[in-house]
Amino acid sequence: MFGLFKKKDKIKPVEITAENFKELVLESKQPVLLDFWAAWCGPCKMIGPIIDELAEEYDGRAVIGKVNTELQQQLSAAFKIKSIPTLILYKDGQPYARYSGLVPKPNLEELLNEMM
Repeated sequence: MFGLFKKKDKIKPVEITAENFKELVLESKQPVLLDFWAAWCGPCKMIGPIIDELAEEYDGRAVIGKVNTELQQQLSAAFKIKSIPTLILYKDGQPYARYSGLVPKPNLEELLNEMM
């Protein structure tokens, strides 16, 4: 009986790789927020839930993606990622803004809204 009420799947950030970068970031008609992170990074663990919330809240209006710097070393090198977390916002296939370290959620929301 209780199985009838299936919980809605949570929207999660998209895993961005070297293989899907062109399609999901450069060719996107929506603004894109990329979070460069690693599992061992303390500040990344702090901003991770914010990125997850933004993926849920901006579903259908923006692409919220995560780039694992350990697995995607080619992308990390291409963007000269020196510290993580690093957030890069894209608009119309072009870098729009770049931040290193923790960025408060209201600031990210303001940037995403500005780009729409």
